[in-house]
Amino acid sequence: MTTMSDIEVHAPLPEIRRIGFADLRMALVSGLADFREMPSFAVFLCLFYPMAGLIIGGIMLRYDVAPLLFPLAAGFALIGPFAAIGLYELSRRRELGLDNSWQHAFDVFRSPAKWRILEVGVLLLALFFAWLMIAQWLYADTVGRLAPNSLTAFVRDVFTTSEGGQMFVWGNLIGFAFAVVSMSLSVISFPLLLDRHVSAAEAMLTSVRAVFENIRAMTLWGLIVAAALFVGSIPFLLGLAVVMPIFGHATWHLYRRLIPA
Repeated sequence: MTTMSDIEVHAPLPEIRRIGFADLRMALVSGLADFREMPSFAVFLCLFYPMAGLIIGGIMLRYDVAPLLFPLAAGFALIGPFAAIGLYELSRRRELGLDNSWQHAFDVFRSPAKWRILEVGVLLLALFFAWLMIAQWLYADTVGRLAPNSLTAFVRDVFTTSEGGQMFVWGNLIGFAFAVVSMSLSVISFPLLLDRHVSAAEAMLTSVRAVFENIRAMTLWGLIVAAALFVGSIPFLLGLAVVMPIFGHATWHLYRRLIPA
C-alpha cells in the first residue's frame, strides 16, 4: 500500500486531448441519448433544483428582495457541475454496461472520492454565495438608491435609468468573471474524481488546463450551457428539470473526449 501511495503521489497529471466543435456536438448527442435512456431518473434527480429555486424565490419576494432573483437563477450555473454529480455516475455506469437505475446516482456518497468531491463542491458553493453578496452590494449601490417599491418599478428603473444601466453592465461583467472561474475549475473536475484516483487540487488543475488548451471549443461550450440554462430558467425555472440532466450527461461525454481513458 505504501508503494502504491508513492506511485500515486508522483503520478503525472492526466493527458489532455485537443477537441473541436464536432466533439462538442457528439457530447451533446451522447448526453441526449443518456437522457432518453434514463429520462425518469434524470428528471427525478434534477426536479428539486427548480423547486428549490421557486421556494427560495418566494421567500425572497416575501422579504422584498426580488432584485436577487436574477442573480440567484444565474448562480445555478456556478453550482451546476456539483449538482449534476449523480448524473455523471449514471452515465459512467451506462458506458460500462452496468445497472443504471436511479438509485445508483447516490453511489457517489459511498465513493472513495466523496471527500475530494466535497472539497470542490464547497469551493463552488463559496463562489455561489460570494456572487450573491456582490450582486446584493451592486444593487444597493445603484438601483437601490432609487428605492423601487415594487417589482414593476425595479424592472423600469433597470432599463430606464443610468443607475439601472450601471447595474446591468457591471452585473453581467462580474457574473461572467464568476462563470469563467467556476467553469474552469469544475467542468471536468467531478467526472475526473469519479473516474480516477486524483486529489481535488489535481482535478481542478486538470480542468483548468483542459479549458485553456481548448479555449475556442470550451468557450463555445460555456456559451451553449449558459444559453440553455437561460432558456430553461424562463418558465419559472421548470425548464431546468430537462436542461440540467441533458447537460449533466453531456458533460460526462465531454470529459471522455478531453481525457483519454
